[in-house]
Amino acid sequence: MKKIVFVAAAAGLMSLAACNSHTDTTNNTAAMMADNLEATADNLDAMADNTSNMSDQMMLENQADNAEMAADNIEDNM
Repeated sequence: MKKIVFVAAAAGLMSLAACNSHTDTTNNTAAMMADNLEATADNLDAMADNTSNMSDQMMLENQADNAEMAADNIEDNM
C-alpha cells in the first residue's frame, strides 16, 4: 500500500513539475523588485541632496548607484 501511495505522489509531483505556470509570477516579482530598487535609489539620492556632510552625501550617492545597478541587472535578466 505504501508503494502505491509513493508512486501516485511521485506521478503527481512530476506532472506539476512539467507545468510552467510560474513564469508570469517570476517576471512580475522581478519587475516589482526592480521597481522597488529604483524607488530606493531615488530616496537615497534625495537623502544625499538634503545632507550637508560631504562624506555622508558620497556614501548615500554610492548606495543609490548600487541600487540602480541592481535594478538594471534584474531588468536585464528578466
